[in-house]
Amino acid sequence: TQPDARSPTLDAHPLDHPAGSCPVTARLALAAALLVPVAATAAPSGAELYTQQCSSCHQADAAGLAGQFPPLKNRVDKIAVTPEGRHYLADLLTHGMAGSIQAAGDTYVGYMPSFSHLNDGEIVAVLDWVSALGDSKPPVTIAEADVSAARGHTLTAAAVAQERKALDAQHPLP
Repeated sequence: TQPDARSPTLDAHPLDHPAGSCPVTARLALAAALLVPVAATAAPSGAELYTQQCSSCHQADAAGLAGQFPPLKNRVDKIAVTPEGRHYLADLLTHGMAGSIQAAGDTYVGYMPSFSHLNDGEIVAVLDWVSALGDSKPPVTIAEADVSAARGHTLTAAAVAQERKALDAQHPLP
């Protein structure tokens, strides 16, 4: 029997079909595509993430902007020394903060957005990079479990500011 002209067979000659419709060519192309390794995209570093997400406010050197955005350099490592400080930092990045704070001897009133769109590892990378800008040797690090725990509860930005005030009363913050 003669094959139906509308359903090409695998043994059909490539020239018997319009360009791109040859089943053999299509299958070979698919097989070749599956064999080509996909380049793994490296996760951005803490420095890259900081530049993308934080530097427009806290500045490229993390020194902040007087009266508007508090400095992070030489402060985050000191906050992260205690478990409560690491908890606060994880809450800060996952929930944001609003209100008045004292930092590095100045008063700041404002709003910091949540960075919950970053995954736990990315938030840790940012916090660890900023912490490494401090004087603590070795630099204080944050665990992904701290960030994961912060995601596990709902806080408002105002509640994070209250958490900061309570932490400051317990362990004075720089």
